[in-house]
Amino acid sequence: MTKLTAEDYKTYFEKAISYEKYKANFKAEIAMGDQSQFAQYLPQNWSRQSRLYRKLILTEELQNVIMQIHQPLLWLVITEHWCGDASQINPIINKVAELSNGKIKLRFIYRDENGSLMDAHLTDGRSKSIPILIQMDTSFNVLKTYGPRPAEAQKLVKSLLAKDEAYNIPLHSWYAKDKQQSIQSDIINLISKIDT
Repeated sequence: MTKLTAEDYKTYFEKAISYEKYKANFKAEIAMGDQSQFAQYLPQNWSRQSRLYRKLILTEELQNVIMQIHQPLLWLVITEHWCGDASQINPIINKVAELSNGKIKLRFIYRDENGSLMDAHLTDGRSKSIPILIQMDTSFNVLKTYGPRPAEAQKLVKSLLAKDEAYNIPLHSWYAKDKQQSIQSDIINLISKIDT
């Protein structure tokens, strides 16, 4: 795995984009139609992401934890439009940042354009799975990372891959049943263990 410095993370954070820009780029890629090699995934991911963002109400526990953040945080999310997990998780990450009233500064960066960053955050030391949320302090020191999906969902994916079975439909069925509870619980753990 690649080792990055705080200066490297600062460079990545400065070149990363807002959620609004990420959504604008997403729409532009959908408009490309079959010119995008990921055209088959994009409309469904867009629909899922938009619906989640519109309907999601964060749990009271997560809202309370967000209100108790005392130090500013930087969140850098490695993602791609074609990623089904990203369509389930990115809207929640963005809602949390919005509710933080500026305590969490959030940016998104594309995996396929930033190989060294991805190589520093491989899942199990080998897989370029996304999304990956990198939580930093304002000096760009990495405090903790999260991703690519909740532990139970990761276990499901690994078990299906071990049997050489497709995991897309079972994974999204799992997300639908979970109703974003696991992701919210994971984010509570991510931000509540910071030394403030």
